[in-house]
Amino acid sequence: MTDRWLLGMIRPAAASGIGYGPVVKLGGSLLTRPAWPEEVALLIASLNSPVIVVGGGPVVDGLRAIDTHRQQPAEVMHDLAIEAMRLTARIVAEALALPGATSFDPSTTGPTILDAKAWLESAAAGRRLPSGWQFTSDSIAATVAAAIGRDLLLVKSLPPPCPGSDFALLSTAGWVDEYFPTAAAGISRIGWAAPK
Repeated sequence: MTDRWLLGMIRPAAASGIGYGPVVKLGGSLLTRPAWPEEVALLIASLNSPVIVVGGGPVVDGLRAIDTHRQQPAEVMHDLAIEAMRLTARIVAEALALPGATSFDPSTTGPTILDAKAWLESAAAGRRLPSGWQFTSDSIAATVAAAIGRDLLLVKSLPPPCPGSDFALLSTAGWVDEYFPTAAAGISRIGWAAPK
């Protein structure tokens, strides 16, 4: 697996590595890589029953472009971006033959693709979150991890641009969204992975 992925820690806990059942934020931009199904399957197979939150990637980039050219209501665009995550989650679930879930079930074994829209609508934590481009799938995955008491693994196209756990710097660099420092506050261990 390490011959295909770069791995690192942003916020290491006392123990090393990612623990049991991390929440995995799978960047939607990875879905534009020709070998993404094989690469992602290899990474997921190395984890213990991960809960996977798939980002919107190019679908959400299209929504951002529309909003840039003619600004739309923030709540409408936010809802459409979350709906786009549902589409990319379905693509990943179909390609990797993984089950989907609308809520977290701690008794589930094996990888699960979380329907972020359904989870946000049903979870108390989801009702307190902001709407807008400052809150993306990074913060949604962090909110899920904090709510269910799991580690977080950020799987992105590129490694973090700066070492360490300075979330403000990572946010300023655009590697995570603006709300991520708040969303990730309760998570004890956060790692990252990027394809080589």
